[in-house]
Amino acid sequence: MMGRAEALDLIHAHVQNKNLRKHMLAVEAVMSAAARHFQMDEALWGLAGLLHDLDYDETVNDFPRHGFRTAEILKDSDVPEEALHAIQSHPGHVARDSLMDKVLYAADPITGLIVAAVLMHPEKKLEALDIEFIERRFREKRFAAGANREQIQTCETFGMPLRDFLELSLKAMQSIHGDLGF
Repeated sequence: MMGRAEALDLIHAHVQNKNLRKHMLAVEAVMSAAARHFQMDEALWGLAGLLHDLDYDETVNDFPRHGFRTAEILKDSDVPEEALHAIQSHPGHVARDSLMDKVLYAADPITGLIVAAVLMHPEKKLEALDIEFIERRFREKRFAAGANREQIQTCETFGMPLRDFLELSLKAMQSIHGDLGF
């Protein structure tokens, strides 16, 4: 299986936007934490989270190709098929069948909501956030409108109540706050 260092090299080669790179690191952290929670392969789930937007710069204006282009880039690599499937399913182009598929779909927007909450918080630090602050922001429809609440709430479909998913995601991102810059 592709190692994290090789995946990071690919990200640096394909993703120019530093905020998108940070988003990919945040999704990796959430996916790894979810894998631990569900007693799944943490490295595999983290890899899917890390690489999920590898093709974003190429597909931003051609959304139907998003996810599929990443699979093309990775076709000769040793990224397992189940990770490639999760990457292809996260934009909604392919059915979300596995637990990994479903968690990646919910993890993608939750990181944006948490980043927006950090930027709004007086301290602007992940460590300063608590679950209550994020829950209040979640209920504000106009706050971080791009963080699709319905997509986040699909956490219920894989057996995780919203509050638990918010907490898992926040703790995961707090654990890499240095890499995220806040």
